[in-house]
Amino acid sequence: MPDPMLLSQMLVLLLVIGAVAGVLAGLLGVGGGIVLVPAFFYAFQTLGYDGPQLMQICLATSLATIVVTSARSVMSHSRKGAVDWPILKGWAPGIAIGAILGVTLAAVLRSTVLQGIFGVLGLAIGLYLGLGKPHWRLAPEMPRGFRRAVYAPLVGFLSVLMGIGGGSFGVPLMSLHGVPIHRAVATAAGFGMLIAVPGVAGFLLLTIDPAHRPPFTVGAVNLPAFAVVIAMTLLTAPLGVRIAHAMNPTPLRRLFAVFLLLVAGNMLRKSLGW
Repeated sequence: MPDPMLLSQMLVLLLVIGAVAGVLAGLLGVGGGIVLVPAFFYAFQTLGYDGPQLMQICLATSLATIVVTSARSVMSHSRKGAVDWPILKGWAPGIAIGAILGVTLAAVLRSTVLQGIFGVLGLAIGLYLGLGKPHWRLAPEMPRGFRRAVYAPLVGFLSVLMGIGGGSFGVPLMSLHGVPIHRAVATAAGFGMLIAVPGVAGFLLLTIDPAHRPPFTVGAVNLPAFAVVIAMTLLTAPLGVRIAHAMNPTPLRRLFAVFLLLVAGNMLRKSLGW
């Protein structure tokens, strides 16, 4: 049984992590998962649960929180009229299919492989957050037809492999296709639900070795971490939405990009055994 003092420290850490993740989900459109996955990883590792399926537990628990936070975020943005429902409805089937494929693959990969995937994709997201320009465009409107049939499943697939919602890939994708940033952030919250619901459903069916499973873990979802984080993100996600509609978040986005590059780089380093 882990030391009670260590558990108390982890509880405080998770409370802080949940609060920060909620604000980021509403403010930057990057989704709380980009913070939660590495945070869960280091927390469970510190507690001694560093098994070959540790990343599956982190991905699953992160996605479980995203089911709740994305629903709350969509409702908050919808009240402001910011959600682009035609985009959300058109992309929903492909994103859900990609999420199902993603959880199917994630279930059989080793933790170190998933660490490497998170590291590589996290570096790409961090570089875009830090260096991307608002005027960059790939096309004047969102992809349709064949291009949407390719992009939508890819968004769901890659997001599940990272344990993140729709913001990290969805917001850049929409912004690069002419969707105003506030509308892109709001709509990407809906992407998060389409990713997280099938992802969590799949991870709940995954069997984790009891020797490496944190207490009160159902399938791959750790219930205490989910409950603690969700309690904080429910309080702070609406705050992030209000800030996003009231200010220019570019300076904070750049600072977060540096943080993400460091975290993703460290995850990649660990996956390579350096």
